[in-house]
Amino acid sequence: MGTILQPIHFALLSLGGAALVMCTQNAFSAPVQGYVMSVQMTPAVCLIDSTKSKKRKCLEGYSLNIEGLYPEVATRECSTHSSAKLPPLQAKVVARVMPDDAARVQLWQGIGGCVPMNASQYFRMIINNADRINVPAVLTGQDTQTVQLGQLRSLFLKSNSGMSSKSIHFQCSNHQGSSYLTEIKICYNSAGHYKQCAANIGSNCPSQFVIKGSY
Repeated sequence: MGTILQPIHFALLSLGGAALVMCTQNAFSAPVQGYVMSVQMTPAVCLIDSTKSKKRKCLEGYSLNIEGLYPEVATRECSTHSSAKLPPLQAKVVARVMPDDAARVQLWQGIGGCVPMNASQYFRMIINNADRINVPAVLTGQDTQTVQLGQLRSLFLKSNSGMSSKSIHFQCSNHQGSSYLTEIKICYNSAGHYKQCAANIGSNCPSQFVIKGSY
């Protein structure tokens, strides 16, 4: 197994150090108990799912990208017809962690009706949360490595203040006899602090799995 280096700040990896302020929530919207951020391991997803091979995140060699920040709400109907259009500068910042414009629009149209903010505020919250994540360097290297689940979780907890073992979960998919890490789920309260994930969110990775290197 290759050497696991020190954590890299997510902003340095994908956001160029941009720091944006958390938005103010709209009191007239339905209450949100918390949010779940889905961080996708791009090289593994591009390897396993050939339908995504021509997506920008695959073609340009992203090591990871944010798939979405999903609200925890009682209702299941969260669609909206409100605009997902962002100011040009913000759109460029968001594209560094969510490179697929169509996926970004689809995400907002699917969950925008359940978040107490507009699209610009919502994507600002994603960037704000991503900016604070310290990502272990093993997740962004060029080499494919086999890692232990407990070791990777410990790296996250040591480098992210306030995160607990119940705040983060790992999802894996099988490919040609090996289990690859494809997704990391991180849970937040409505104020943007780490919290225990809901009971329906968990890890399915075995004790040892593969992290696909970035091409």
